[in-house]
Amino acid sequence: MRKLWVGMGVGIAMCLCFIGLLVIGVYTAASNLLGGGGGGGSVGLAKGAVPDQYQTLVQKWGNLCPALNPAILAAQIYSESGWNPKAVSPADARGIAQFIPGTWDAHAIDANRDGKKDIWDPQDAIPSAAVYDCELSKYVKDVPGDLADNMLASYNAGSYAVIRHRGIPPYRETQGYVRSIRTLEKSFARPVGRVAPSQQAAGAIYYAQEKLGTPYLWGGDGTSEDNGRFDCSGLTKAAYESVGITLPRVANDQWNAGPHPKRNELLPGDLVFFANDLKDPRSIHHVGIYVGGGQMINAPYTGAVIRFDKIDMPDYIGATRVTQDGAKALPAANAA
Repeated sequence: MRKLWVGMGVGIAMCLCFIGLLVIGVYTAASNLLGGGGGGGSVGLAKGAVPDQYQTLVQKWGNLCPALNPAILAAQIYSESGWNPKAVSPADARGIAQFIPGTWDAHAIDANRDGKKDIWDPQDAIPSAAVYDCELSKYVKDVPGDLADNMLASYNAGSYAVIRHRGIPPYRETQGYVRSIRTLEKSFARPVGRVAPSQQAAGAIYYAQEKLGTPYLWGGDGTSEDNGRFDCSGLTKAAYESVGITLPRVANDQWNAGPHPKRNELLPGDLVFFANDLKDPRSIHHVGIYVGGGQMINAPYTGAVIRFDKIDMPDYIGATRVTQDGAKALPAANAA
């Protein structure tokens, strides 16, 4: 296989030089890309961020009150259940919104008007989560600090604790919960400006290009047990681990490790994803590392080697600009 790699010759060498220039270009372009991120108006959802059957529901109920927006609501649902309507936690939290039965009884609504409040039905559970968030925000509306932060802290620790501490309580779990949801919010929100470039992109690309020509191995993480071989998400995980960012093992869990740049805003180092259903990120089946020029480095399939491939395929669903905070914010259950 090494002879095959050497035999690829001048074409690959030229491509690697091109990559080097593109990596340098990440930082040259940075000054032109840092202007966005804020702005008024209602918050939209990033394309493909929320499974299609929940998109309209989250967009509608995420605008229920000033403290809430659709991206925050989506981040909560994803963090609680990973969009699994049958999820049950060890504490007996149930359904897609992970309500404890007692809390459900006190705050649930029959949003779809079918005559029952069904904790297992996302058509009731997602709106009920929004209603509960907004009720909490009313309790803490006079507390100093960001209203959305205080609402989320109330969701985790109770509104009394937020009122007593005049803001987010000094509890590690609560502070971590607020920080995680607000970070994940960026992954679900439709960017209103250009997404800031990644500072770790060059290192991740360097790692991946060093693995060109390595045979694919399903489930491979590049360990000695795997003889240094990778599958697609094993390669991207290892590439970002080389620059100090720990990603989940599975491709569709890596999707939420940062904001989603548009196709015409891609930069070297972005993760690019491919799915069976372009309206459902849970169907993501492949990931690669974008290197510019419409190309990615990826571990494609059994029998192939790590190589360059074009990204403009029918199953391209979108991209993620990985951030340290974004990776840390991913739910532990999803990152396992």
